[in-house]
Amino acid sequence: MLRKRKKTLVYFLTFTAITVAFATSLIIVSVKKNSQPDCACGNPNLGEVYDANNKIAFFEGKTINVPEISQSQVAASSTAVLGESTQERWIEIDLSDQKLYAWEGNSLYLETSVSTGLPGYDTPQGTFYIWIKLRSTKMEGGLGRLYYYLPNVPYVMFFENDIVPGYRGYGLHGTYWHNDFGRVHSHGCVNLPTPIAEKLYYWTSPVIPSGKTWVRVDENNPGTRIVVHQ
Repeated sequence: MLRKRKKTLVYFLTFTAITVAFATSLIIVSVKKNSQPDCACGNPNLGEVYDANNKIAFFEGKTINVPEISQSQVAASSTAVLGESTQERWIEIDLSDQKLYAWEGNSLYLETSVSTGLPGYDTPQGTFYIWIKLRSTKMEGGLGRLYYYLPNVPYVMFFENDIVPGYRGYGLHGTYWHNDFGRVHSHGCVNLPTPIAEKLYYWTSPVIPSGKTWVRVDENNPGTRIVVHQ
């Protein structure tokens, strides 16, 4: 009788262990399946950050000199580009061709090659709206050989929709750490040549108030529509 009880207990403990292990594996798979990847730009500051003394960036195992951003350019650039228009300004990003098109209604304002997300860091598709624009900010992320540290990223336009919230860090921005436009190269953001990013920064909405270098949307100052597709 005692031997039978021990045998039953062993069966019970074995069954319990298998059940717990199976349930745990389902939880892990579910978490992996439903979890969101790292922020598109690593750990982006969602606020204005400019450090004139920060001269060194790190990307793909290399140190890079950080170009200066002349704060005196702000007023001149904004007055040169902003203006009344009866046509909707919107941005189209073609992932297949690695191209960005800026439109005023059906009229093309500019076209440029871009670099969107690498496999595993895909730039999301859909219709988005710019929710905050920052004259410059810091981006840092990745591990090991993929680690990067990018201070003073210029002309940042973060976008979001109901599915992809703003804190995920997807955006358009200028790029000083590579010149490989026309091919995927980013962690999910849309890398732009810096002169193009500057134009779009002042061309898009929300409109930057006079004397400011950043702006967040509100009901009277909505963000430009961005359509991302294959």
